Amino acid sequence: MEGKIIKGIAGFYYIHAHNGVVYECKAKGIFRKDHQKPLVGDDVSFTELTKEPPQGNITKLHERKNALIRPAVANVDQAVIIFAAKHPEPNYNLLDRFLIMMQEQGIPCLICINKCDLLTKEEQEQIRKNYEQSGCDLICTSVKTGENIKLLEQKLRGKTSTVAGPSGVGKSSLVNCLAGAEVMETGDISSKIKRGKNTTRHTFLLALWQDTFLMDTPGFSSLNLPLMEKEQLRFHYPEFEPYEGTCRYPGCVHVSEPDCRVKEAVKEGSIAGLRYENYKLLFEELKQQKRY
Repeated sequence: MEGKIIKGIAGFYYIHAHNGVVYECKAKGIFRKDHQKPLVGDDVSFTELTKEPPQGNITKLHERKNALIRPAVANVDQAVIIFAAKHPEPNYNLLDRFLIMMQEQGIPCLICINKCDLLTKEEQEQIRKNYEQSGCDLICTSVKTGENIKLLEQKLRGKTSTVAGPSGVGKSSLVNCLAGAEVMETGDISSKIKRGKNTTRHTFLLALWQDTFLMDTPGFSSLNLPLMEKEQLRFHYPEFEPYEGTCRYPGCVHVSEPDCRVKEAVKEGSIAGLRYENYKLLFEELKQQKRY
């Protein structure tokens, strides 16, 4: 039989089989010998041991199209990066870190700004302008009003998507809204620190519709940059690409060099100032990492 691993806990793997039944399985010892570890999202072959309860043994891991390290998941078609419009206030530096991490692993990103009922139309438009050249789609959603929930559904259908973002941004509420049921526990915002209480403790796949899986992961409040040279960072900002090679100095990193076309574009408003300021902060962080 064949299926997809939707959860792994304490050596047991839960497989959503093609017949719609979820089997509790163990991985055969051969995987340990070959240093293979099944991941959530893996497509597998397994043998059925019992029908009731549904149990089996994994016999084969199919070839992966990709595998992420954090979260440790496989065969992801896209990442849906969810931030709240307010409560908690969005940390765009953290958002850019997510985008860079997914770019490094070749995963397309969809930015979802949730709780957009707390924003004016002008504020929503400003967020879109900041990220319109980032190489990612961006949608603003609201579980409260239902705004763009159908559009989000369209962007998820037929794909395996990993959902990531800080705690308290409404990931679980959004997933429940899409599923049309209370499939995930939701948490409050801590009144003391204005951050979300993390309600997702394990990575698991939720089968939403036919061939459509959603992978929720524990919320992040911080994220280290992938290992790279500081000079490589500029290639993770697609809005810089049209100006590559047009600055006075070859290999310009767009920070302190004179006659830099990227800096001019920021002044002209052709590149979002918010994105550029984040770029400079991340560049400095990479510079310090290399020093020590």
